[in-house]
Amino acid sequence: RLCLQSLWDFVTAKEPLVKSPFFPVLFSFTAYMVFCLPYIALDFLNTRLPNLRKYKIQPQNYPTLGMMVPCIIQSVYHHVVLIFPVTFLHWYWRPTNLPVIAPELPEVLLGVGVCLLLFDFEYFLWHLLHHKVPWLYKTFHKVHHKHVSTFALTTQYSSVWELLSLGFFAAINPMLLGCHPLTEMIFFLVNIWLSVEDHSGYDLPWSTHRLVPFGLYGGAPHHDLHHLKFKSNYAPYFTHWDRLFGTFTKS
Repeated sequence: RLCLQSLWDFVTAKEPLVKSPFFPVLFSFTAYMVFCLPYIALDFLNTRLPNLRKYKIQPQNYPTLGMMVPCIIQSVYHHVVLIFPVTFLHWYWRPTNLPVIAPELPEVLLGVGVCLLLFDFEYFLWHLLHHKVPWLYKTFHKVHHKHVSTFALTTQYSSVWELLSLGFFAAINPMLLGCHPLTEMIFFLVNIWLSVEDHSGYDLPWSTHRLVPFGLYGGAPHHDLHHLKFKSNYAPYFTHWDRLFGTFTKS
């Protein structure tokens, strides 16, 4: 707890910012862009350093600046025009409460783990439904499948409905579980990071799916294959739901 308390004291020292209606948007967009930057750098370095190409899942496809810029513009637009009004209403109806005491580490790990498993299940059902119902796919989900070979900035390249519904899943789970605000922040960071890694287009030696044993976590190869083939690997992170429903394809 001592380590987490120091971290929490640092956060609460910025209480006016953390409690402001602008914080969720700034937090989300900043984390997203910071997590995307290493992969953006890899995309540009790959053209100059051939040794890096062995880590690219689809080495024949590389994003161009002309492909990246629209993704950034759309992300900025969505955060300012869509996400901010929603977070403002949430701030108005449910003001942020910052307790003095930080949570214990086991509580944080359990909370983040359960939130990830819940989000994975919710996204799996949402994703499967939007692929099986042609109207849903064409109307809402097709935008996200514009790029068959994904890169980091395609993570949030999606329709308004997809962005808000998946954002709702991510936001509601910590609330339902009564998570400490620090646990909630860490879950948001982990969730954003894993989403970016899933769409990065790279299978690096330290990628998350290599750290989780028994193939329980699919990672970037799992999700990249979904964008390539469209008809399998609907769960964003873990593989158990796809295996159970018979929609799993080994990457």
